[in-house]
Amino acid sequence: METESTRQQKVARQLQKDLSEIFQHQGMGAYDGAMISVTGVRISPDLSFAKVFVSIFPSSKTENVMKIISRNVKSIRMEIGKRVKNQLRIVPEIAFNIDDSLDYVEKIESLLKK
Repeated sequence: METESTRQQKVARQLQKDLSEIFQHQGMGAYDGAMISVTGVRISPDLSFAKVFVSIFPSSKTENVMKIISRNVKSIRMEIGKRVKNQLRIVPEIAFNIDDSLDYVEKIESLLKK
């Protein structure tokens, strides 16, 4: 696995912060009453593609919320563009992925309790 450059790390952190603010600003009502946390961002070396990991609570709404996010990906990307226009020449394409590590932790804990 390749290590990320300092520039990639900085851009990824900025995207994570901006996306978190966008989801918070839009509110839970826009996403079926679910809370969305941006848990991580991986960005390509040329900064043109960002893989965004989100955690959704409650997890029972994950599928529906992901549909809403995918329908809104253009407007989310446009909002990111407004925020990073002075730092980046191109706004990266964004792909949203589920971060199910919390579900995994819960499953392990429940198995250990048995």
